[in-house]
Amino acid sequence: MKSHFKFSKEQRNGIFLLLALIVVLQCVYFFAVPLSAPEDFQINNDDLLKFTNEIDSLRQVEIEKRKPKTYPFNPNYITDYKGSTLGMSNEEIDRLLNYRKQNKWINSAAQFQQVTRISDSLLEAISPYFKFPEWVENPKPKSNFSQNNKPKTYAQKQDLNTATAQQLQKVNGVGKVLSERIVKFRNKHVGGFVGDVQLNDVYGLKPEVVQRIKEEFTVKTPSAVKKVDLNSAEVGQLVTVPHIDYDLAAEIVEQRQLREGFKSIDELKKVNGFPTNKIEIIKLYLHLEKQIDE
Repeated sequence: MKSHFKFSKEQRNGIFLLLALIVVLQCVYFFAVPLSAPEDFQINNDDLLKFTNEIDSLRQVEIEKRKPKTYPFNPNYITDYKGSTLGMSNEEIDRLLNYRKQNKWINSAAQFQQVTRISDSLLEAISPYFKFPEWVENPKPKSNFSQNNKPKTYAQKQDLNTATAQQLQKVNGVGKVLSERIVKFRNKHVGGFVGDVQLNDVYGLKPEVVQRIKEEFTVKTPSAVKKVDLNSAEVGQLVTVPHIDYDLAAEIVEQRQLREGFKSIDELKKVNGFPTNKIEIIKLYLHLEKQIDE
C-alpha cells in the first residue's frame, strides 16, 4: 500500500499540474462558451402552427380508428348486448325480442320504430346500418301464373319430328350438344319418332329435361311402323323391336307358349330379363291382334 501512495517530488508536481489544467478547462467550458453562443433562437410561428395542426389531425385520426365501428346488420337479430351498444333501453330491446318470439319479422326502419318505440334521433343514427334480406329490399315482381305458366295445348306445341336443333335449344337444359343428339337420334329412325316417350332413349337427357321438352314439343307426325303381333310373332320378328335382343325374344316366345298366349302387353314385365323401364317404348312396336280370354 505504501508503494501506491508514496510519490516523489516530480510526481507530486505532475499531479498538481494536471489538477490545475482540469480546473482551467472547466472554467473555460462554463464561462467562455456562452460568450461565443449565437443570438437568441427565432421561432417561426406559422411553421409551428402548421406543425401543431398536423399533429392534432393525426391524433384525431388515431382516435377515430380506435372507436368501435358499426357494421351493417339485420335488426331482427339484435341481442341484449348489441342493443345496449346501439343506445337502446332495456324496454326497447324487450319489445323487439317479444315481437320476434311471435315469429314475426321486421322489414323496414319504420316498422322497427313502431315495434321498439325508439326515438326519432336514435332511429336516424342507427337506421343507416340496417341491412334487410335481398328479397325484402328488392322484391321480384309477381308473375301472372295463369298467363305465363299455363300448360300449352296440343295445338300450341311444335312437332318434335320437324323441330330443328336451334328450336330445341330454347328449352332450358338443352344445349348445342343435346339438341344435335336428339336430331341425330330422330334421323336414325325412318320417319322420325313414333312417340314422345322415345326421348328417354336419347343419351344424356335427364327426366326433368325430357319433361320440359314435352311441354314445348310433341310428336304430331309419328313415324309409320308395322307393329308386331305379340301372340304370333317369331323370334326373328321380335328382335326388330327396340330393346329386345335374341335371348329376350326367345324367352318371350317360351313364356308365351307356357301361358298359352299373352293377355296384355304389360305381362311382358313378368318375363325374365325384360327391361321394365322400357315397356312404354316397346309398346309402340307391339300389338295384340288376338287377345286370349281368361
